[in-house]
Amino acid sequence: MSKYLKKIESLKIELPTPAAPVANYVGFVKSGSLVSISGQLPLFEGKLQYIGKVGSEISTEDASKAARLCAINILSQLKSACDGDLDRVTRCIKLGIFINGDANFKDHPQVANGASDLIAEIFGDAGKHSRAAVGSGSLPFGVAVEIDALFEIEN
Repeated sequence: MSKYLKKIESLKIELPTPAAPVANYVGFVKSGSLVSISGQLPLFEGKLQYIGKVGSEISTEDASKAARLCAINILSQLKSACDGDLDRVTRCIKLGIFINGDANFKDHPQVANGASDLIAEIFGDAGKHSRAAVGSGSLPFGVAVEIDALFEIEN
């Protein structure tokens, strides 16, 4: 078993089957050594979680949990892109974190850390990434958080 899958298992995380796209796009695209992962939602056991505006309907703490769940779904897509071998991952380059916040919400970095912390914990130095944490007026299906990612892998 790969060292990264062992780390994921030690965190008691079970990677789900990658979610199927809901429109005209694919879950990931490989180009050379890069893997671009489409925006992942806080989906657990086939059901969307954390629906609502962060700040008024969803707490910052729960939004951070939503971001972590999005990151787990990113890992599922990444595992598929790597043909099951996460040891091919050489770097998480960037996370794009979109937060469905109310007009007064300002704690975007704390929400984003739910994903960033997990990626860094699993991949160590290779998990240190750039990121954008952006407030959105709305997100698909009313979810609190959506995250896309860019990774580098060995071919």
